[in-house]
Amino acid sequence: MVNWKEEVDKKFDRLVDIRRYMHKNPELSYHEEKTHDFILSELKKLDKLEIKAPVGERGIVAKLKGNEPGQTIAFRADFDALPIQDEKDVPYKSTVDGVMHACGHDGHTATLLTFCEILHEHQHLLKGNVVFIFQYAEELSPGGASPMVDDGALEGVDKVYGNHFWSGHETSSIKTRPNEMMASPDYFEVTIQGKGGHGAKPHTSIDSIVIVAEYISSIQKIISRNLDPIDRGVITVGKVDAGTAFNVISDTATLAGTVRTFKPEVKDTIEAELERVLKGICLANNATYDFEYRRGYPTVVNHEEQYEVVKEAAERLDLTYEDIPPMMIGEDFSYYLLNRPGCFFLTGSGNEDKGSTAPHHHPMFDLDEEAMKTTTQMFIQVLEIEGVL
Repeated sequence: MVNWKEEVDKKFDRLVDIRRYMHKNPELSYHEEKTHDFILSELKKLDKLEIKAPVGERGIVAKLKGNEPGQTIAFRADFDALPIQDEKDVPYKSTVDGVMHACGHDGHTATLLTFCEILHEHQHLLKGNVVFIFQYAEELSPGGASPMVDDGALEGVDKVYGNHFWSGHETSSIKTRPNEMMASPDYFEVTIQGKGGHGAKPHTSIDSIVIVAEYISSIQKIISRNLDPIDRGVITVGKVDAGTAFNVISDTATLAGTVRTFKPEVKDTIEAELERVLKGICLANNATYDFEYRRGYPTVVNHEEQYEVVKEAAERLDLTYEDIPPMMIGEDFSYYLLNRPGCFFLTGSGNEDKGSTAPHHHPMFDLDEEAMKTTTQMFIQVLEIEGVL
């Protein structure tokens, strides 16, 4: 009988090497040429794999067939980085100015590649098939998941699992929840057209900045007064741009923000109300407007049966496990779960002694690399519970 913990422990240096190579060589969403080639070259060293690339624009799907019939279980990792300057003082600091892996995708890919290598060495034990999905462009909508699904990434797959390292949780703790886990993130942008003029003569102008201020204040009531209090929703204005001088009334002002929801009907209400309020305020102020609303990834909805598999896997490994509240962040793993039963879970990677507790998308973000071993062991346990190992 294989001691899987020992097998994973033996691969720890490999996990770290892959992760640190990727951390030093990050590439932005939709520009992951070298990353794609690196992953593909590593997979081609494993002669029992069936490899398809590209899937979508730049994705890779590898399949390892077992010697006995059974289920086909897929696992997914993303490999794009973010437009953030790496400020850590570590040997594996990003070598690309203004780009870094600030969300753990380097660790996701290192984990899935190493998991693939371990299973390849024990392929004779598989009672079914395992599919390894390496996805580009998770960070930037419309994302890589949807085109990869459209291009057959889930062909023949029965169930799909995914993991995200999480610096806000203690290393190697496991967190997930049944049903809605992560929100659907949307984008909206507003341009208000007024009439410019001298700061000393506001009566001759239509002040776009005053109108924008009124709009920002008014839309906060959409959540508190237009939604059922039981439903969840967030409206955040993250960007405002107006004016060129302290004594000039700006003729235009723009703002951009995000909407986070779990239910499609709540999303519909917020979108309609954002424009209705805008139309009324501009009419009252004799201004005009442009309104753009772009819908992002769907809600991440875990399936009950696969949620129970993840929970049992954590319990078998004697890991700290917790059901977490729904999160207002977004993730395009949702597209896989729309098409197949599955579960997405978090593996804690936060360790103050190792400096890995900075939040995601932060210049000081780092991983406690021990977490990669935990996720690899979790994936193995998932296969055992599903009857594939």
